[in-house]
Amino acid sequence: MPQTNVYTVLQITAYIKSLFTGDPLLADVWLSAEVSGFTQATSGHCYFTLKDASAVIKAVIWRTQAGRMTLPRNGEAVLAHGYISVYEQGGAYQFYVDHIEPAGAGRLWLEFERLRGRLEAEGLFAAERKRAIPPRPARLGVATSPTAAALRDILRTLAARWPLVEVILAPTPVQGEQAPPGIVAAIQALNRWSAEREPLDAIILARGGGSIEELWAFNDERVARAIVASATPIITGVGHETDFTIADFAADLRAATPTAAATLATPDRRDLAASLASLTNAAHRDMTDRLAAARERTAGLTRRLARLSPEARLASNRQRVDEMHRRAALAMASRLREVRERLTGQQLRLAALDPTAVLARGYAIVSLPNGAVVTSVGQVKPHDALHVRVADGAFDVTVDGR
Repeated sequence: MPQTNVYTVLQITAYIKSLFTGDPLLADVWLSAEVSGFTQATSGHCYFTLKDASAVIKAVIWRTQAGRMTLPRNGEAVLAHGYISVYEQGGAYQFYVDHIEPAGAGRLWLEFERLRGRLEAEGLFAAERKRAIPPRPARLGVATSPTAAALRDILRTLAARWPLVEVILAPTPVQGEQAPPGIVAAIQALNRWSAEREPLDAIILARGGGSIEELWAFNDERVARAIVASATPIITGVGHETDFTIADFAADLRAATPTAAATLATPDRRDLAASLASLTNAAHRDMTDRLAAARERTAGLTRRLARLSPEARLASNRQRVDEMHRRAALAMASRLREVRERLTGQQLRLAALDPTAVLARGYAIVSLPNGAVVTSVGQVKPHDALHVRVADGAFDVTVDGR
């Protein structure tokens, strides 16, 4: 039966690589994993595997990239960015890393979960404890950094939605070691203002977005207890939409952002203006998304061109050279072992033929005065002087008879 569509290994491997190269998901990948088998070759390239509980993937950091980053250690949990492609000579797919960092947020997340569980068990987050926010506030307290963008967002939102509201600011740090006691002091100061001077309808506790470390002050137990103890209802607007802090669970109302907190705290003075703003925001988001998508397509094409450049092929050849170097080293080591084994065998054979070894077993070498070795009784006669050599020395004898 005639065969059709027969390919070489190189052809089919190149085809598989083109599938990887053309996949936008594989061109821009973040992986959360554990480092294993990390080695750095003499060429400067780094080879290792990234693994989780169920799978592993081979990874490479080229020398030019390795010189610009802090290299990971075996067993370290990391977040790694790069692209996935095929190494033709090895016949395997690999993760080519261009950025790597410790996944340190995991420890903070566990600490967050432990505190949340303990405070929830105490009833600090109970729904029946939370109070309603007055629908038309005359006076609002704001606890945040006076220089932060969050305050500007809040003031701008309040002015647009409900310009009649009066704002009382209690400045506080919102990041770092001084932030938790500062936030507690700001909440207490606003409560004193409400009790001693003019009543506040609600307090907005706000901070802009950031990493889990930057938002950690709002996961402090002291802040949570100050929120619960506040006589004035508190609205939190901390971070981005996906950020949740302990302060959010303790608050009477949680908003996704500082701007959203101001929105929830006030009514809208003009429904028509709100509708127009919503349409404007939607158009802006759509245009932003379109521009972002166009930028991403352009970036993807740029990355693809970079991987198809001679530099990418040279990088692949560099890995092949590293592999050939390793194989040559293994072959040389094997060859040396064989030579040593043959040399040992020769030494053993020479030892077996050594006359002194025979003498050590009780034999002797008898020789005539002229040095000839006596191998037959016919070589000697009575009264002949003979020389006898044994293992530990020699002596002379005279023949008495035969």
